Amino acid sequence: MKKSYEIDMCNGPLLGKILVFSVPLMLSGILQLLFNAADIIVVGRFAGSTALAAVGSTAALINLMINVFVGLSVGVNVLAARYYGGQKEKDIQDTVHTAIMMAILSGLFLVLLGETASRPMLTLMGTPDDVLDQAALYLKIYFFGMPVLMIYNFGAALLRAVGDTRRPLYFLFAAGAVNVVLNLFFVIQLGMGVDGVGWATVISECVSAGLIIRSLMKERGAMKLHLSKLRVVPEKLKQIIRIGLPAGMQGAIFSVSNVLIQSSVNSFGSVAMAGNTSSANIEGFVYTAMNAVYQTSLSFTSQNLGGKKYSRIDKIKNICLGVVTVVGLILGLGAVFGGKGLLSIYSSDPEVLAFGMRRLRIICGTYFLCGLMDCMVGSLRGLGYSVLPMIVSLTGACGFRVFWIFTIFASCRTLEVLYLSYPVSWIITASAHMFTYYKIRKRFPKKRCSVRSFRGSFLIARYIW
Repeated sequence: MKKSYEIDMCNGPLLGKILVFSVPLMLSGILQLLFNAADIIVVGRFAGSTALAAVGSTAALINLMINVFVGLSVGVNVLAARYYGGQKEKDIQDTVHTAIMMAILSGLFLVLLGETASRPMLTLMGTPDDVLDQAALYLKIYFFGMPVLMIYNFGAALLRAVGDTRRPLYFLFAAGAVNVVLNLFFVIQLGMGVDGVGWATVISECVSAGLIIRSLMKERGAMKLHLSKLRVVPEKLKQIIRIGLPAGMQGAIFSVSNVLIQSSVNSFGSVAMAGNTSSANIEGFVYTAMNAVYQTSLSFTSQNLGGKKYSRIDKIKNICLGVVTVVGLILGLGAVFGGKGLLSIYSSDPEVLAFGMRRLRIICGTYFLCGLMDCMVGSLRGLGYSVLPMIVSLTGACGFRVFWIFTIFASCRTLEVLYLSYPVSWIITASAHMFTYYKIRKRFPKKRCSVRSFRGSFLIARYIW
């Protein structure tokens, strides 16, 4: 009997189940961003624009340093979903314990990396002197919480693999409430600055990680976590890395281009940085909602591949593309039209608002293109292909943005020209992913086939790509 939190992805109508799966994911992401926005709002309102710029300037660097490891959670999700769809209980158990152990080890490594590399990296990014000290302090505190952040990410990936997107939502709500209360207490009551915001974030992450571990330990059957059985199973580690590492590398290298863009923004001064930070936070809500559809595509495709329900794979892709387009257009255009009011939440400085709108109009107005790109990547990774979409994304998006910065932007140094690199790269990359998908899909049967045929198709995917 299915547990109430799980979703049967391999049988029945798809649209309703995709919405039931993706909406809690959207709400989880938006809720997380609301609590993160509380960091920005509290800092901007009570600690000044310099502190606001300090916190905001760290986002690209944080993503650069953690994306490889967060990407491994994609491998966890794909592998667990595939085994769950194929009802392979021993493999599910090994995946659960390997994933949590990987999360702990990855987090400890990131603590060391963040403590040693934060300030040098900020300096390389050209962070202004009036921002540097506070930004470095925030980063050191933030990275202290990496082990629990990794545990939450890997644990949530395991729950998503079986269709459970509701409990991570509840856990985030609890952790976010703690974050907001502590932000207000540390910054307003105790008079702390970026350090108060940083510690509030770390403590709230401990709450969400603790709840994830508790839920996995209370699971029944193959998904149950036994702390005494925590270990790394070499075969499962290899498969997680094979799928997840390319995703993580893609995210990290994407962050390189974003670091270059952030460095270019930094050259316009701290006010432009503050406006860029405010706009980026609003955009995050749109992106997170669309990313939920990417996660949905990934999980549904993986389970149906494991269950050999090949006829459903194209339907999943088409429905997800439709959903992400609607979500991206509604939220993106809504953010543009309500931009001034939304930006004023973060800062009352007219110059900050003006700089923020310059970014918002270009990026949020075309953000659905990014959603289309990501959904195609979700379909490809769900099929077990991770290296090829990584190559396509890095060439079409990351490489193009770097090229844009050193050529077009170099010849016309305006923020508008800089921000235009985003929608142009999304169009190029989404088109390339669609072409790649149709080529790869031909290697898999249209309908359920024999185990031998399935294995043949899977081996092609594994060893060619």
